[in-house]
Amino acid sequence: MATSLYDMSIGSYLQMLGGAVTFLEKGASHFADNGIDPAEIVSTSLYEDMAPFHFQAVCIVHQSLGAINGMQQGEFGPPSGYPQMDYAGLQKLVADALDELKALDADDINQLAGGEVIFKLGETQIPFSNENFVMSFSLPNLYFHATTAYDILRMKGVPLGKRDFLGPMRMGT
Repeated sequence: MATSLYDMSIGSYLQMLGGAVTFLEKGASHFADNGIDPAEIVSTSLYEDMAPFHFQAVCIVHQSLGAINGMQQGEFGPPSGYPQMDYAGLQKLVADALDELKALDADDINQLAGGEVIFKLGETQIPFSNENFVMSFSLPNLYFHATTAYDILRMKGVPLGKRDFLGPMRMGT
């Protein structure tokens, strides 16, 4: 059976955002139980030259729901227009994106197959087929930012395991 654009994009996005919702919820519970101010987490980076948790959470949404929007519009760029949010706001952003992705119609997404999207960064323009954009740009970026957000929470003592990260896996035949 061939993999459709919907399966490779939405299927993977739902899994990763499902995992992110879980590890963000576990983080919120851990902070509440241990008297940790979540505001501290929002500005935390793994290393001084890395973007903070806020950016990582925003990119989870941008590299999933935002990627679908980019394919629909034929253009995608770095995240912009996302306001500064507290931890609860970031949780809501990710949960809302998950809900929006769940509501998308498979036929509508599959009709994007064979289309093109251009990644624009300043004067740089990188053309992709929609399939290559998902497989070689969007998904790797999504995994990177989800992993970094997860790692920041682990660094702050949130008791997470790999199953929290993986989200709802697609099983069966």
